[in-house]
Amino acid sequence: MATSTTSESLITQLKDKIEYAETGVFSKVLLKAPHCQYTLFCLAAQTDIAEHTSTRNAVVSIIEGQGTLTLAGQDIALEAGVFVFMPANAPHALKAETNLAFLLTLSDTE
Repeated sequence: MATSTTSESLITQLKDKIEYAETGVFSKVLLKAPHCQYTLFCLAAQTDIAEHTSTRNAVVSIIEGQGTLTLAGQDIALEAGVFVFMPANAPHALKAETNLAFLLTLSDTE
């Protein structure tokens, strides 16, 4: 699927887009707009993403699986339906306990 832009409508079933690698992270940008980007992330079980920050605000919406998000030192249990807002520059890390899929929305701070 090609990345869509805001001049087009996009309707998709997120679960149909989920693909897991044997190890590590698979990601696919679904939509890019001037001030916002929507990316599907699929992490294989036992995958870790080391602590990092982003210059943009971020929202994580869990689609399936289980894991732990450490956000500014606080552990947050991840499972289907969990929604997390992370302000720009907040330190965060992630561990997928099982295969874990989520939609990451990045948006400008202003």
